[in-house]
Amino acid sequence: MFASATMFDAQTEAFTRRQFLGGSLTLAAASMAVPAFLQRSALGLPQAGPGMTSIPGVPEERIIVVLQLSGGNDGLNTVIPLGQSAYYKARPSIAIAEAKALRLGGEAVGLHPAMTGFKELYDEGLLSIVQGVGYPNPNRSHFKSMDIWHTADTTATGDGWLGRYFDSECCGFGAGESGQAPGTGASRDIKAPVQPGIAIGRDAPLAMRGRKVQPIAFESADLFRWTGSLEDKTLASYYEALTKADAGAAGEVVGDANSAFLGRTALDAQVSSDLIRKAVAAKPRMTYPGGPLAQQLQMVASMIHANLRTRVYYVSLGGFDTHAGQGGENGRHAQLVGQFSSAIGAFYKDLKAQGNDARVLTMVFSEFGRRVGQNGSAGTDHGTAAPMFLIGPMVKPGAANGHPSLKDLDDGDLRFTVDFRSVYASVLSGWMKADADAILEGRYQPAPVLKKV
Repeated sequence: MFASATMFDAQTEAFTRRQFLGGSLTLAAASMAVPAFLQRSALGLPQAGPGMTSIPGVPEERIIVVLQLSGGNDGLNTVIPLGQSAYYKARPSIAIAEAKALRLGGEAVGLHPAMTGFKELYDEGLLSIVQGVGYPNPNRSHFKSMDIWHTADTTATGDGWLGRYFDSECCGFGAGESGQAPGTGASRDIKAPVQPGIAIGRDAPLAMRGRKVQPIAFESADLFRWTGSLEDKTLASYYEALTKADAGAAGEVVGDANSAFLGRTALDAQVSSDLIRKAVAAKPRMTYPGGPLAQQLQMVASMIHANLRTRVYYVSLGGFDTHAGQGGENGRHAQLVGQFSSAIGAFYKDLKAQGNDARVLTMVFSEFGRRVGQNGSAGTDHGTAAPMFLIGPMVKPGAANGHPSLKDLDDGDLRFTVDFRSVYASVLSGWMKADADAILEGRYQPAPVLKKV
């Protein structure tokens, strides 16, 4: 997607696509959709300078990192309901002994003993626990439930909730400065752009896919690079101007609007890929634990340290479908919760060392929890409600609400007490200062999980 068909007449769009592809501009990546900076190029939008806010009222220094725990994390063995005999009766061989749980001050819950990284975050006032999160008429299919979380729609249809956020903040939605679509001569109101989101992984998640804006997605920054040629004198001159941070002069190098489109597209791709690869290649400032999630978060921390203008990062950790041999204090689930706990702990130490910790809110979710009772294979089957975590100096620390009842169950499952979209609403309106009702396509009372910031 280069730009909406409404921005060009059919002849102009066909010309720009043909010239673009014929010019051998390709972006090599493990998996990526054409990102929004190409769309910005098509519109000829100016980019704000360092420290500038291009959209009035929007705090561009704020960042959200989303961590997806794929497979259905067992919330009951992650956040332990202390002193509840029903928990131990339902899980005779996999329950976490109360004496081993990591106690959280005077809270009625504790953490899995492997989650020492989260315990440190709690002690520092950086961890908020939202319990019993779900949605009406829960679906126990991994794919369907994940799509529901990604779209913020219980029909699991439509575009992603973060994609709608970027659509609302980018690419000409709403009032803004006056501009023209190249080749049309037609004026229209456009907003100055917000950079697209970055997902670390093979595929861009549905959550980040919008109608107008697509995320950048890559497993390795080395695979994200522009492989076109800068031998053309016009492009070379434009690139030289861009690298000197002289956007005004660069805009004068290219003649007509269609050439400007090609030049900006090519060179924005080059500059963006160079910035990302340079950021990730920087020497680490902090020792991270092993594992794929820690590697992903280290990459994100490097991009934040390099002052990329990306406002949303997406990372993930799989393996939580623990139908058999789940284990209690030890075992596969213990390894997984230990991994994401220690990785996020190291991530915030890194951010604090940078002086960027106050800029970054991290949200952790899974598509569903597990059933209350263990199964015959010493594991747990697909359930419903589960805890979410929010991390950062801007959260209200501690347990945000009570643990759902272990006696009043829905056919063996926990009843949800918090709609996940109310957490999204809090993140969107309270942190990103966006129109949560419009983005979520409905009104949800923001969960009281953030300080007034």
